[in-house]
Amino acid sequence: MKIEELEQRAIDPGPDKIIAPGFNNATVTDKIAGVVLQPIQKTPRQWWITLLIAFMMLQGLVAGSFWLFYKGVGVWGIVIPIAWGYAIVNFVWWIGIGHAGTLISAILLLLKQDWRTSINRFSEAMTLFAVAQAGMFPILHMGRPWLGYWLIPYPSSMWLWPQPRSPLVWDVFAVTTYLTVSLIFWFIGLIPDLASMRDRAKKKWQQLTFGMLAMGWRGSAKHWSRYQMAYLLLGGLATPLVVSVHTVVSFDFSISLLPGWHTTIFPPYFVAGAIYSGFAMVLTLAIPTRKWFHLEDLITMRHLDAMGKLMLGTGLIVAYGYMMEAFMSWYSGNPHEMFMYMNRATGPYRFFFWMLILCNILIPQSLWSRKVRQNVPRLFIVSIVVNIGMWLERFIIVITSLHRDFLPSSWGMYYPTMWDWAVLTGTIGFFLLLMTLFVRVLPSISIFEVREVLHHLAPHTLEDEGLAPQPGGGD
Repeated sequence: MKIEELEQRAIDPGPDKIIAPGFNNATVTDKIAGVVLQPIQKTPRQWWITLLIAFMMLQGLVAGSFWLFYKGVGVWGIVIPIAWGYAIVNFVWWIGIGHAGTLISAILLLLKQDWRTSINRFSEAMTLFAVAQAGMFPILHMGRPWLGYWLIPYPSSMWLWPQPRSPLVWDVFAVTTYLTVSLIFWFIGLIPDLASMRDRAKKKWQQLTFGMLAMGWRGSAKHWSRYQMAYLLLGGLATPLVVSVHTVVSFDFSISLLPGWHTTIFPPYFVAGAIYSGFAMVLTLAIPTRKWFHLEDLITMRHLDAMGKLMLGTGLIVAYGYMMEAFMSWYSGNPHEMFMYMNRATGPYRFFFWMLILCNILIPQSLWSRKVRQNVPRLFIVSIVVNIGMWLERFIIVITSLHRDFLPSSWGMYYPTMWDWAVLTGTIGFFLLLMTLFVRVLPSISIFEVREVLHHLAPHTLEDEGLAPQPGGGD
């Protein structure tokens, strides 16, 4: 194949390529660093529109939080017996979205999956921003958020300590541990790229900013040796977090005696659902970013196809969890469990239940088709549908188990208010705002890891194309 044809294929690399042919170390660095270092007037219009929309949505969170602090949690739709409303639904949803970043970064790193290199930085940032949204909800749901520090074991002259049997305390430790390890893992992975940005920056303030963040990185053999050791160690530490964090979140429900919550399948079921929604969000964010900044030659169809397959696989695990819930409610012979499941399917919230089945089980089965996984608009639509479906799943778990429990005399209905919706849309806007700024001010694709993959693949690619240097052939 001719060099000109290789350059053309860099524009459309094909479905089976990790990185487009025709790339070398310099062009990879220029491509990724150019997104950050380009003049502000050259930023794509779509980026500005997204930033504006996200900022406007963020005002819902600001207004909703202010009104909540002023009036109390009664401004939400929570009533007796539905004491858990959108706050806990959104908390579990955002924690789940943050799971794909750790999976892509840590587990696929240990498994030496090269296709992760173009999306791991992006998904790690998504993890941090999603966990930041999740961390707000338990504090807001307390009703007295200024007393949130009571959840932490701090030196107290009155010997007040957190209640170790409270799932709220477990969540605090699980989420803070997950956020801390993910933040360190993300920042350490950025250091070599920050040094590359420092060396390529033209403006003084950019050189100083990236220079301070790079922490004196010079790319020496000692630096690389210590870096690889630290990165693998953190990958090993982060891997159990994928399982542990959402398992702890599932204990919020499964340790209770409430029908619909008291089940042992929740820990693996929640973990699979978290990874499912996390990969859906990675696709939802990566597809537009890839288009706006012309990164199709680095985030290729192989990446999208692999994420589609993983989303399909975890979706099947989630579907199995749904079937086991139905089976065990019948097999248990417990009238309360049987009523709970029938109430979900035929009760006042049945529309949301069947929408969840449609979004999480039926529509994602289209991912069995290569034509769907290789079609960017269709894949984008499926990812949005899964995100909606996973939110509905958390809504069904929380609300339908609470609104009709053991005593018909205590039954009630949950109607979210405008402030519930304002806080939800506000956190979505806050998340989009952070992601939009991230892709513009920091390298959203790992430069050095892509170059490392390119180094390993280049000889084989050239041989495949008949362009490898022959012995005695000079240059």
